[in-house]
Amino acid sequence: MAIRPLSLADFDEAAPQLAEVLVELVAGSVSLGFLRPLEPAVAERWWRGRRAAVAEGQLTVWVAAEGGTVLGTVGLSRVTLPAGRHRAEVVKLMVRPGAQGRGLGRALLATAERAARAAGLRLLLLDTEADTPAERLYRATGWTHYGTVPEYAAESGGVPRDCAFFYKRLDEAPPEATAGSRPPSRSGR
Repeated sequence: MAIRPLSLADFDEAAPQLAEVLVELVAGSVSLGFLRPLEPAVAERWWRGRRAAVAEGQLTVWVAAEGGTVLGTVGLSRVTLPAGRHRAEVVKLMVRPGAQGRGLGRALLATAERAARAAGLRLLLLDTEADTPAERLYRATGWTHYGTVPEYAAESGGVPRDCAFFYKRLDEAPPEATAGSRPPSRSGR
């Protein structure tokens, strides 16, 4: 399995498979902004609607693929206004149901975080349906929960669900850089 960013040409080619992933997850009641049944053509049109953002560099999309099949994806949407260029939003972290439980979500998230840090971004934001495996993933990977809004969005069956909001500061050392190191002593020793 390889994770790679999509060039504009790759994005155009991957759009049908990205749509398949979205359709599969919406069919399983995942809250991704769509109601079921989600028609594949509607999902593909939505993905193709992101093309301009990819072309302008505002949106970077990565895929995890195996044998030519997209198993998962994540996007990093940069803020373009001058006062917000230090931050981005992690969007559409999705893993096909049949590929879940293999660490792909964690690997995709780490890829987006590394790329954001390398690009000099200092703050990432995201939101997810509360009380889900996705929320547990974000908590386990060092994201800071800053609030939950009740009945923020409907899950794919139309039932209103709470939404949890998270941020992660990237100007702090990544966890792997501080593993095994001792915090400084308060007494200066």
